[in-house]
Amino acid sequence: MTIAPAQPVRPMRTRSWPRGVWRRDRTSIAPRAIVLAAVGAGLVAALTLQITVVGLGYVLTGSAVAVAVFATRRVRPTATQAVAIVTAIALLAVLSVRGAGWLAVVCVALSWVVGSFAVVGGRTWTGLASGSFALWFTPLRVIRWTRRGASRWHSAERVSLLRVFGVAVVSAVLLLVFGALFASADAKFAELLEQATPSVQVSNPLGRIALGVLVCGGTLGAAYLLRRTPRVDALAPGPGRPVARWEWAFPLAMLDVLFLGFVAVQLRVLFGGNRHVLTTDDLTYAEYARQGFWQLLAVTGLTLLVIAVAIRKAARRDTLDRTLVRVLLGLLCVLTLIIVASAVARMSLYESHYGYTQLRLLVLVTELWLGLVFVLLIVAGLRLSGRWLPGAVLGSAVCAVLLLAAVDPDAYIAHRNVERFEQTGRIDVSYLRSLSVDAVPALNRLPEPERSCALYRLQREVAEEAEWYEYNAARNRARDLLSEGPVGKCERVAS
Repeated sequence: MTIAPAQPVRPMRTRSWPRGVWRRDRTSIAPRAIVLAAVGAGLVAALTLQITVVGLGYVLTGSAVAVAVFATRRVRPTATQAVAIVTAIALLAVLSVRGAGWLAVVCVALSWVVGSFAVVGGRTWTGLASGSFALWFTPLRVIRWTRRGASRWHSAERVSLLRVFGVAVVSAVLLLVFGALFASADAKFAELLEQATPSVQVSNPLGRIALGVLVCGGTLGAAYLLRRTPRVDALAPGPGRPVARWEWAFPLAMLDVLFLGFVAVQLRVLFGGNRHVLTTDDLTYAEYARQGFWQLLAVTGLTLLVIAVAIRKAARRDTLDRTLVRVLLGLLCVLTLIIVASAVARMSLYESHYGYTQLRLLVLVTELWLGLVFVLLIVAGLRLSGRWLPGAVLGSAVCAVLLLAAVDPDAYIAHRNVERFEQTGRIDVSYLRSLSVDAVPALNRLPEPERSCALYRLQREVAEEAEWYEYNAARNRARDLLSEGPVGKCERVAS
């Protein structure tokens, strides 16, 4: 009996990305200009960016990263990429104008999404979502890319780099020595030199070095993605298998009838406003508003899910199919818009009676934005084409955030609460003191002791002079106002 020799077991090769999405890269090299530009962006971040300080450092770092990624490439950015780059930087610029921490978080997160879109692209929902996380999958590729680039640099170029470094060191030493001598010889020149020299104080050096390395690596990753871009749209699921007309039309028709019945029966509840609250037993403004908000949340989420499934399953072979899709889904969107309008009215009524807060204002803006999303869905349904819809929804979100920043939400909240205090004599000082420096101009109008109780925390926040890279317009304005009228002793006030 002959025993066949055992075959060697071959290790299974796993793919982190499906075939055709992001091919293997074993030949590309990182140009020296990209590496040096990334190091420069990391240096800018290490010297100017402080994660906990809302200021100019964010837009400086974002601009340095954008220049390093796009300016070192021979191919010019497309019009779409240019708009996305400007938009991402504009979102970061909000942090040098407004002082609200929660608004800063929203702007930074959205800037990341828009910046990822500028680098990776994406026309589908899956593409946009995947592109936002693509940078996290680049470290190993970037290390190999950079190593191959470094190995190709000629020895003459290395000598040139050493010479450049030597010349920079000699120049710095000469300027320091002779500048110190001239400054000690003439006080006027010393003052002029101090004003002309940017002041950069490096606190927490280890943290700043780590931040600089992180930004440098992220810049290299973005530059690599721009040159070796994964086809993130290929991750999107294929078109759904259509079902028979009655299988999708009947459930949608029943759902439309249910929505129609709800809106018809509840018109008095939906738009009753003050009258409905005052004439209904055991119903408060808080319950009235919260009920509308949860209606919006549930109806919006479920309706979007229904629309997504219906678009994949509904056949559009002939004119009757296309007409049914437009009518049934369009009616569903219109009826949802009515509930959105109801929720907006309820929240506005709630705010007018109980005052404005960050959460209430953010909920109101979100409701309005979701209403706009449903309008876009109606347009897509009429055209029976939604390829433009993901980009339009992202663009509408960016416009909503920039508009919110232009409104200056914390200042608006403080202004409306001060007006309410002037009319009713009621005010929640404990909440107002939690607002950011954006609220100082409005809170400064309050009489004592409410003014001092609302501003004493903010006075401590703006007391210290900030470095030039920490510049924030709202903080500077607040410092000027509080220096003109210092905050006094805080006494207990009734809310």
